[in-house]
Amino acid sequence: MSGINASEIRELIDKHFSLQWCRENIVTPLRIINTRDTDGECMLVAIGNYSFLGTIGDFIKFRLANAGLTCQFIEKPPEEIQRILDDASNQRLMAESNRDVTISDESILDALKDADESGYVDEYEFDFDDNDEELIEDNATDLSIELEGTKIQEAAAKLLIQAARSGASDIHLEPRKDDYKIRVRRDGVMQNYVTMPRSAGIKITACFKNMASMDIAERREGQDGKIRRLFEGNTMEFRCATAPGKYGEMMVMRLLNSDTNMLDLDILISNDNIRQDFRDLIHLANGIIVLSGPTGSGKSTTLASALREIDSGELKIVTAEDPIEYDLGGNIQQFPVIRAKGQTFTKLLRIFLRQDPDVVLIGETRDPVTAEASMDAAETGHLIFTTLHANSAARSVSRLMDMGIPSYKLNGSLRGVLAQRLLRRVCPECSIERSINEAESYFTGLPPGTPVRFASVLSAEERQQGKKEGTLCANCGGSGYKGRVGAYELMTINSSIRESIKKNKTTLEIEQEAVNSGMLTLKRYGVELIRQKLTTTSELQKMCNSEN
Repeated sequence: MSGINASEIRELIDKHFSLQWCRENIVTPLRIINTRDTDGECMLVAIGNYSFLGTIGDFIKFRLANAGLTCQFIEKPPEEIQRILDDASNQRLMAESNRDVTISDESILDALKDADESGYVDEYEFDFDDNDEELIEDNATDLSIELEGTKIQEAAAKLLIQAARSGASDIHLEPRKDDYKIRVRRDGVMQNYVTMPRSAGIKITACFKNMASMDIAERREGQDGKIRRLFEGNTMEFRCATAPGKYGEMMVMRLLNSDTNMLDLDILISNDNIRQDFRDLIHLANGIIVLSGPTGSGKSTTLASALREIDSGELKIVTAEDPIEYDLGGNIQQFPVIRAKGQTFTKLLRIFLRQDPDVVLIGETRDPVTAEASMDAAETGHLIFTTLHANSAARSVSRLMDMGIPSYKLNGSLRGVLAQRLLRRVCPECSIERSINEAESYFTGLPPGTPVRFASVLSAEERQQGKKEGTLCANCGGSGYKGRVGAYELMTINSSIRESIKKNKTTLEIEQEAVNSGMLTLKRYGVELIRQKLTTTSELQKMCNSEN
């Protein structure tokens, strides 16, 4: 590797790319050269696999063009590029280790104060913000890089923007025999978006994989990644996963909703009694509180709202999340689960208990080990929040018992279970009001003739016709629904329920005991939403069917 200057390469990497990006894409800048074919300076770039050029070549050219440089590519063996990057990564460490620094308590305090005068808060004697600390999360890249890139990059960027603006929660890229199909999930329902030729589908999937820092050459094994981009001053974050299928790679991108304006229990829980009872639970000094429901039922949003509410500055609150969806701010310390590094929920919980916390959030209880560790932590004076995938509050209790948690430990730790669902909110603009019939009355328990709202749902053909005629509802686009509203079921663990747990009673028996104690079931909560004309009997029927 004669002629390779590691310090120069490190300088070029830091200025134009990043070390991590170069490692993932097996790319390294080598040096600035002058050529006869181009005016000005040109960067010589080594790439480990020429087949990657179709995806990352234009990106490299664009980055260098912004710096007034052209570029030439040469191919080098991947292992040689990795050695070059290893040498370059050592340059900063070597430079730092060669400094002659005299350290004293006074010099440390002075250095900390000088590090960020704007962040200085004289609360006791000093309080500092370390803005130079390396964050676990990568900084978001500006989406303009893709918008001004190739046609495929531009299409990928516009798809992300449109999904975020239209309220979609997921984007699905689905390969088929003769084409690729993109569908999106809005308000919990899958909707067709566009169908494209297979060649375009393969290219846009590769583009998204590159944006998510995945291995674009690996198509036979599922991968996970994350896309973080800045657009118009806002950060868009997508959790990405691929899966090899019969006709190619399927990719799903879930938009992580980071809108903290929704983190308010007064907005989320419309029932005053349930909201107040839940508030009483989250202000307890110890015990475990479980939130249950299927994927996408809003558990993370409710938990985030609860933690923000109890963050008074007098508690030490830590979270283990997969992924971190909301930046909770305040005094809450958030930690991501990183399974590749062995940083699981259980391991993070063990770490947390050595950090003197008051409140701990374990993002999900998936196995008996995590469940028992959470129970033990609750018994030692901590308030633990966690989630379970269960259809009801009573089923959550049975699920913990099925995990092998002894009844005495469950009774000693469990304080309450909040089960929840999200129902589509009926469009107030195009929905119609009419009285419910006998069958609907029997199902809901509402008296016959009760006025409720029904959605005006249009077929795909009717929507197209409405677009042409300009008669399509501007609020919901003909879907009949806009947004979602939560339904909740709160089981507070009292003496009668503890006795049922002790006797190892069935789910139905525990639920009946809770209802006798005043619990409002998910179905009854949904009926109240229908009475308030917020959702429809059709949505309630879907929720009840999903519980069976």
